[in-house]
Amino acid sequence: INVNFDELLKINNETKGWIQVNGTNINYPFVQTSNNDYYLNHSFNKSYNQAGWVFMDYRNNLENLNQNTILYAHGRVDGTMFGSLKNIFESNWYNNKNNHVVKLSTEYQNTMWQVFSVYHIKTTNDYIQTRFTSDQEYLNFLNKLKDRSAVTFDTTVSASDKILTLSTCYNKTDKVVMHAKLIKREARN
Repeated sequence: INVNFDELLKINNETKGWIQVNGTNINYPFVQTSNNDYYLNHSFNKSYNQAGWVFMDYRNNLENLNQNTILYAHGRVDGTMFGSLKNIFESNWYNNKNNHVVKLSTEYQNTMWQVFSVYHIKTTNDYIQTRFTSDQEYLNFLNKLKDRSAVTFDTTVSASDKILTLSTCYNKTDKVVMHAKLIKREARN
């Protein structure tokens, strides 16, 4: 993704990166602040806005990736923010393998992530854990996420993988969730 981070940082000094998900409208800069509430009702330029913005969990660190890096945004009815994430359950999305790679760029690196699980679930916080006490605990977590998937992906996961989680509202009681594992990382020039 060709992004001018200098320009983005002038607009919002909390800019952390850019996320792009093929087959959806998700193609946005994302931000991070000291909590997971502020960007629920503030836009990229920090003005009050019910649509909110795409933000990374305050517990995550992009320079030293956690095992689970989490991005949140509202599931807007008009398809903005993560509103088009619900498209991942349509056959024209999941049958196109090009859609199974998520691109994420930061000021310092470009990364690619392979989707391994998509589902909607009653609102829970059991998939937003960022730290694990052992490889076995993390592997159990990954297997739980993979087993939940509404679509079978030909992607294996192991305790050495770093994953990306996208989370949004499906409706008033459910969430739509996508998980992808890091498959490529390169420094930005």
